[in-house]
Amino acid sequence: MHGKKKIIIISPYPFGEAPSQRFRFEQYLDHLAGRGTEVTVKPFLSLATWRILYQPGNALKKAMGVASGFINRFFVLFTLPRYDFVFVHREATPIGPPVFEWIVAKIFRKKIIYDFDDAIWLPNTSSENKIIAWLKWHGKVKSICRWSYRISCGNEFLAGFAKKYNRQVTVNPTTIDTEHLHQHSEELKRKNEKVIIGWTGTHSTLLYLSALQEVFLKLADQFKDTIGFLIIADKPPDMKIEFEFVKWSKENEMKDLLKMDIGVMPLPDNDWAKGKCGFKALQYMALEIATVASPVGVNSSIIAHEKDGLLCSTSNEWYAALSRLIEDASLREKIGKAGRAKVVSHYSVVSNSSNFLSLFE
Repeated sequence: MHGKKKIIIISPYPFGEAPSQRFRFEQYLDHLAGRGTEVTVKPFLSLATWRILYQPGNALKKAMGVASGFINRFFVLFTLPRYDFVFVHREATPIGPPVFEWIVAKIFRKKIIYDFDDAIWLPNTSSENKIIAWLKWHGKVKSICRWSYRISCGNEFLAGFAKKYNRQVTVNPTTIDTEHLHQHSEELKRKNEKVIIGWTGTHSTLLYLSALQEVFLKLADQFKDTIGFLIIADKPPDMKIEFEFVKWSKENEMKDLLKMDIGVMPLPDNDWAKGKCGFKALQYMALEIATVASPVGVNSSIIAHEKDGLLCSTSNEWYAALSRLIEDASLREKIGKAGRAKVVSHYSVVSNSSNFLSLFE
């Protein structure tokens, strides 16, 4: 191919707002530009719609926002001839069949790079948006896989699904920018009087945290005034334990995470969880926070048990692991430093950039 490559990125969410986009492709845009590649990003949702999408109510505003997204997608079609690649993150439209992707592949004959980081072929609609669950059209993932030039999957479980429909599948892990964003800093790290056990996530994953409620209650009773709990999310959970709640914000994300001494990532052992790409664990590890996670899906690959993190299946295992880390500051430090080393070498932007860029060759 001669001249400058031109790529259009079709994404669900506004630029810079959603973790899946920030850590799947947005942090590689400078690397693409460095190769002389011209990139255009076209989100489906406006910022105004994104901010109310997962809140209860506002049905009319949501409907208008979605309608506007469809109109914008229609006009994007007229720009396609100028692009060499069409990078589709998750889906071109949040509801309905894959009409946009079919037109791109079959009419415009463009090379689709299809990227996903969840088991999005499985139903998993949030409780706030049950009314549109039947419109989600989860079966479209198979079709888009068939029509794609290449597929970028966040882990081997997702890649296994994609390979049923396309041979050109690359495992492209969710990665951390360890040079400019996730940096362990003694200046930012809060000197805690207590050992802080923390969790970060969104409303859709709060139910996973509830599985540790009894473990937390038992720990709080045993260690009393020596531990605390921190939860960073878009809304507070309904839990019996006392905890500090911090509303997630991109601006304060690193400072808030660095309040933790121990980071937890519980997951159920089901197919949806197996599609997860270990993002919470990677964030903790990159910041030298001692990490404890369920050995589900990619977590078992990311964490080497007892070396750069701890893996726990049962409540007793979670209790024992967290107790050890609470009591042993040197163990927390050792595991934290090994965790960051693992992320830098295997799950960082620097270590994965050539893998990502190879999608467009």
